[in-house]
Formats: sequence, C-alpha cells, structure tokens
Amino acid sequence: MSTNERQDEVRWLTVEEERAWRAYRRMVIAVQTRTVQDLAAHGLSEPDYEVLSTLSEHPDGSRTLHEQAAKMGWSRSRLSRHATRMEARDLIRRAPDPTDGRGCLLVLTETGWDTLREAAPTHLDSVRRHFVDRLDAEELAMLGRIAEKVADER
Repeated sequence: MSTNERQDEVRWLTVEEERAWRAYRRMVIAVQTRTVQDLAAHGLSEPDYEVLSTLSEHPDGSRTLHEQAAKMGWSRSRLSRHATRMEARDLIRRAPDPTDGRGCLLVLTETGWDTLREAAPTHLDSVRRHFVDRLDAEELAMLGRIAEKVADER
C-alpha cells in the first residue's frame, strides 16, 4: 500500500472535530496544571493525592496494589515505584495481601491520613475554583454525561 493510499484511508478530523478535541485538551491541561500547583503547597503530587484519597474511600484505608493500579489506569510496576516513594515519606505502607500471597495491600498510615485531611480542603477549593464554579448546573450535568460516555469502553 502506498503512502497516498494510506492517506486516502485516514479519517481526518473536521474543523469542528479538531476544534472540540483541542479545546478539550486545553481544558484538561489547564485544570490539571492549576490543581497540581495548589496540591504542591502540601508537598503532594496529583498521583499522591489520588492514592491517598482513593485509599481513604475504604474504611480500613487499604486496597490491593492491583486494584489501585487499575483504578488509576497505571501498570502495577509504575504504581509500585510510586508507592515506594510514598512509603519513604510515611504516607502509606505495604502489607501482605491475605487473599493473594504474591500481592500486597497499600495501607494509609497516620501521616497519610493527616496529610489527606490537611490537603483535602485545598484540593476541593482548587477543583471548585478552576472547574466546578466556572460551569453552571446544566453544563456540569452535560459534561458529566459526556465524560461517562467517552470513558465507557463498550
């Protein structure tokens, strides 16, 4: 197949499709950049906060490394390396997984709980300031529906 034949088969974006795609990318980058800057005041990265906040959703503050990696869309090895850095800061600890001898649990430490309690108000204010409060209720509902539709793997 020649280059010209491949070019003919490419489904190029229309002007409106490209405009929407680029606007979406700019929005994600802008919101992430701003919220990350606000988390930095607490010495946390966005992945740090994601790990702490999702572990806190469980009453015992723990989740398997496998479950956490899947929730974050990360490989287990990537999360394992990140968890090592968080362990060094006493934000989490690893524990044996009682249901899987090869796996481990990530567990919030007291320092992790305290750090999350201190950072959560800043993060929530940041999300409101840079995202939620810039949209009206109808826009938020529509964006929620769009995000669920795009994220659905069906």
